[in-house]
Amino acid sequence: MVNIVICGANGKMGRVINSVISERSDCKVVGGIDINTEPYADFPIVANPRELAAKPDVIIDFSHPASLDGLLEYGLSTGTAVVFATTGYSPEQIEKIKKASEQIPVFFTFNMSLGINLLCKLAKTAASILGDQFDIEIVEKHHNQKIDAPSGTAIMLANSINETLDNKYQYIYDRHSMRKKREHNEIGMHSIRGGTIVGEHDIIFAGRDEVITLSHQAASKQVFAVGAVNAAVFLAEQKAGLYDMAALVDAK
Repeated sequence: MVNIVICGANGKMGRVINSVISERSDCKVVGGIDINTEPYADFPIVANPRELAAKPDVIIDFSHPASLDGLLEYGLSTGTAVVFATTGYSPEQIEKIKKASEQIPVFFTFNMSLGINLLCKLAKTAASILGDQFDIEIVEKHHNQKIDAPSGTAIMLANSINETLDNKYQYIYDRHSMRKKREHNEIGMHSIRGGTIVGEHDIIFAGRDEVITLSHQAASKQVFAVGAVNAAVFLAEQKAGLYDMAALVDAK
């Protein structure tokens, strides 16, 4: 049985994660972390990791980048594994996560969906075949409450494509102030915010007289919660290191 603490327990994703875990027999929620400490289930919620009554096997973080330092401090001091599922981290924060993985098991990815990670692999394959003959544009759509743009997933997809193409491409986030033709070594990044869109990502490869589009749509937050819980159960059995969805898939 894997004992899990949810950071961001009172948030929308925290509650979905608790619901997913409640339907499983291989793990359970033993505590929560949130600025709102009012309990809604049969586990206590504290404002700070240091206030946890007992050390869990894994912490799942679906809160805010501001929680990172406290979680890393707790994880490093207690040897607790952490699944980081929050988006919007700065490059400096990502380096802190990678550094911590030298001492504790850490699971970090920009998107917990298995489908998105498949999309990432397909995009790399497409880029390797199409090479520099096609222009590449990425369009991401999310709900009107999302703060960061472009999404971490869009950046992950762009990075994967760019690495496949020897990092020759630059990212262009806005074209309204540019009065010139599109450069060939660009990956265009476009963000749409509206309504309750859970998450949609399109990768467009536009060539001469043909267009190839790879797409993924998330119908609910449940897909991310399921991925995070699977990651937590997997991580509980791992030694110190940095893990992502590819490692989880390979372990199956």
